[in-house]
Amino acid sequence: MSQMHLAELCETSTSYIGEIEIAKKFPSIEMIEKIARALNVRPFQLFQDEPNSTIASDGDRKKKRALVEKIQKSVEDIIMGEKI
Repeated sequence: MSQMHLAELCETSTSYIGEIEIAKKFPSIEMIEKIARALNVRPFQLFQDEPNSTIASDGDRKKKRALVEKIQKSVEDIIMGEKI
């Protein structure tokens, strides 16, 4: 799927989708849900490692891991903020 098509399905800009893809921007929970819906997957599947993938380089895996850690921290902050 092209960035343009995904952006249309998510009602956002192509540049924003591109920035998410290269880990320059961090999507909101709502945007993660829109992307998952557009790709016909469950949101958590966007963050699963693909052990059988031969396409991703070590640098790509590190970027993905860093993004997952940021998401986990953000979710934790949201949860902790609601408990206060």
